[in-house]
Amino acid sequence: MVLIDLKVGHFSYADACQMHMYLNYAREHWMKEGENPMVDVVLAASKGDAEVHYALEGPNNSILAREYRTTLPDEQVLADELARARKAIKRRKDDAEGS
Repeated sequence: MVLIDLKVGHFSYADACQMHMYLNYAREHWMKEGENPMVDVVLAASKGDAEVHYALEGPNNSILAREYRTTLPDEQVLADELARARKAIKRRKDDAEGS
């Protein structure tokens, strides 16, 4: 399960606390037994490294904070990134099968 919280402003520690609350609710009410751990993503218009570091640092944290863009990159940039990702996935799969 993936929980996504879209923020139109700057990421703050309150956003991390809010996501923790969402995570706890979802874990208790929506998660099925045997499911993989949840991934929690806060997408904000901007973020400061210090806020993210201190609000999200810790061994049990599963929340990711990232900035989003309001425009997509050029089509060729996306195609190149997809090709790179496919090669990396294939390489990892080949390495795992070879082990």
